[in-house]
Amino acid sequence: MEKRRVLIIDDEVSFIDIVKINLERTGNYIVRAESDGTKGMAIAKEFKPDIILLDIIMPDISGDEIAVQLEKEEDTKHIPIVFLTAVVKKEEVEFGGAVIGGKTFIAKPVTLEELIKVIEKQIQAG
Repeated sequence: MEKRRVLIIDDEVSFIDIVKINLERTGNYIVRAESDGTKGMAIAKEFKPDIILLDIIMPDISGDEIAVQLEKEEDTKHIPIVFLTAVVKKEEVEFGGAVIGGKTFIAKPVTLEELIKVIEKQIQAG
């Protein structure tokens, strides 16, 4: 299997470090991470990920604004985006069926197994 390219855009550096390390340890993913939303959009154009994991609440630009901008760009409009959020708890949503603005979202904290399931489902659907 060819390695999946995953871009994580999240201002919580410790979270993205843990997710990056754990995804890369599986041997199935190449992961880039950015804690600045504006820089994350630029990386999406250059890195060409198979999927973007995007925090909703960011200090410089909100995740939904980033998603709108990426969907306007020819190079990035086809990339599936999964929102990550700590605003909604897992108990408040049924796993895998939660949607914000037409995009799947997952509640933090998330296990590696849950994250991989969502990544693979979204890439296959995209």
